[in-house]
Amino acid sequence: MKLLISNDDGISALGIRTLANALAEAGHDVTVVCPDRERSATGHGLTLHQPIRAEIVESIFHPSIKAWACDGTPSDCVKLALWALLDSPPDLVLSGINQGANLGTEILYSGTVSAAMEGMIEGIPSIAFSLTSHLVRDFQPAAKFATILVEKLAVKPIPDLMLLNVNIPAVQWEEIAGVKLTRQGVRRYVDVFDKRIDPRGKTYYWLTGEVLEEVEPPEGLNLPQQVPIDVHVVRNNYISITPLQYNLTYATGLDKLSDWNFSLS
Repeated sequence: MKLLISNDDGISALGIRTLANALAEAGHDVTVVCPDRERSATGHGLTLHQPIRAEIVESIFHPSIKAWACDGTPSDCVKLALWALLDSPPDLVLSGINQGANLGTEILYSGTVSAAMEGMIEGIPSIAFSLTSHLVRDFQPAAKFATILVEKLAVKPIPDLMLLNVNIPAVQWEEIAGVKLTRQGVRRYVDVFDKRIDPRGKTYYWLTGEVLEEVEPPEGLNLPQQVPIDVHVVRNNYISITPLQYNLTYATGLDKLSDWNFSLS
């Protein structure tokens, strides 16, 4: 398959090298276009008020891989690749492997998920891969599963235009309990800002906080209750796959507002 791979951890991140090399070694046609530095938590930002530069990168990836480092956001990288750098569209857009989970409402801030979302916006099925640890450096189990999933999709493509948000527990391959389709949970934080004083006596704030994973999604979203929640299954060493779309229309909200009457005269 022809694959475009990006990330938000930057061109030097071990996660993207492991993913891209594994897929190239499996015989896929791999192109990498990713940020030239870490751009985590940039969401779906685009660069509009300055030029975007991309440079060819050599000697980092498998010899068959074509790679560019871009000074834009993750979404910039995918958009630039699809509209300017590639000679034809890829079969899949992949993002990752991210260092750290992208679960629940974190996906709204995630550059990893946004890079994959950009592919879906352009009509290409996409997958975001994340390793659920900020400390573990062994990306091989995640890359192994990514290879299995891509090979599965080569035989049986994703049945509809969607993004698969995949989170792999940070354990050895033998410790992975299985794979589960999940629904998006909710991740909220406490003690979000740490107030500090700099050497000049000025106050500043550092975004921090602890995750509250046990928060349930609102019932009004009409999500299938029999489907497990992403933040729960990874705790039990299951790989979580959550199908996402970019249309944020709240269908229940349309029903609840249907009796609103406006008179502008």
